[in-house]
Amino acid sequence: YQTSTAVDTKSFLRVIGLYPSAPHPEIFGLHENADITGQQNATAELFSTVLAMQSAGRATGATAGEARETQVTNLIVDMMSKLPPEFKLETALIKYPSTYEESMNTVLTQECVRYNHLLEVIGASLQETLRGLKGLVVMNPELEAVAAAIYDNQVPAVWAAKAYPSLKPLAAWIIDLLRRHAFIQDWLNHGHPKVYWVSGLFFPQAFLTGTLQNFARRNKVPIDSVSFGFQAMSMKEADIVTPPECGCYISGLFLEGARWSRQEMALTESKPKELYTEMPVVWLIPTQDREPPVGDIYPCPLYKTLQRAGVLSTTGHSTNFIMYVELPSNMPQKHWVARGVALFTSLK
Repeated sequence: YQTSTAVDTKSFLRVIGLYPSAPHPEIFGLHENADITGQQNATAELFSTVLAMQSAGRATGATAGEARETQVTNLIVDMMSKLPPEFKLETALIKYPSTYEESMNTVLTQECVRYNHLLEVIGASLQETLRGLKGLVVMNPELEAVAAAIYDNQVPAVWAAKAYPSLKPLAAWIIDLLRRHAFIQDWLNHGHPKVYWVSGLFFPQAFLTGTLQNFARRNKVPIDSVSFGFQAMSMKEADIVTPPECGCYISGLFLEGARWSRQEMALTESKPKELYTEMPVVWLIPTQDREPPVGDIYPCPLYKTLQRAGVLSTTGHSTNFIMYVELPSNMPQKHWVARGVALFTSLK
């Protein structure tokens, strides 16, 4: 695109008419895959609008209403059968006491508390909604909202308010919750894992602080002088048999806008139609008075969801942004900035 030399209205309109209605993403420095993402987002927004219109104008006849209630009832019964039990907090506190030397014990018990609260809200909500559908209690607006969300395969607002950020539909959200619960339960049963699945953490910022705190206390240095170095591992997660002596290994990160080359051990261009790629295990290395890295390093933002936006919580942390992960690259940093490259712990 060039600046027009037109001097009259007709010439300007003629030049404007030559511009494409949907410019290629490469014009803005984005990868060609960004066009697919944009179309998917537009389609999802269209379907969401149609679904909202259907919800507002649902049939109120006896037959349609009974069919809807039967479907919601079956879904609730199915979810209640799959809902995992709450974690035994008393046992966790005994097995993993809060100590000065091991901050990860506190991180684990806090995760149990948060997940227990969420499971309690979900269980109570499902039970009350089921009772309402059976006519045992009055269906108030809150129960109606829960039933409507379940029918539309959406996470009820009362659950989302107590949960971690997620863009998943209800069915995928339940599967993800079960996987998260299994990760925490395995941690409780078998001790601190060799590789932490950071996607399964309710509040990953506390985990990161705990890792820095462990290093600072063991080396008797101020925690504000400690920061993370990053190293993507060439080994696969299944081949890691012991945790690192310093820091920790994390998994569960996904790249958008680029991919990780195991041959070059650096960021490289995405393959066509490959929107997201999984990062290898990353080693978080606490370092005191760490010098800024040299060379072509891209400070890649890490988010919880693809929304790339959040608000500051009461703890002072973003509800979505986690931290910057420094990734080596064979291209200048500005190239990946234009590509909009970012890491995520959860996809749709």
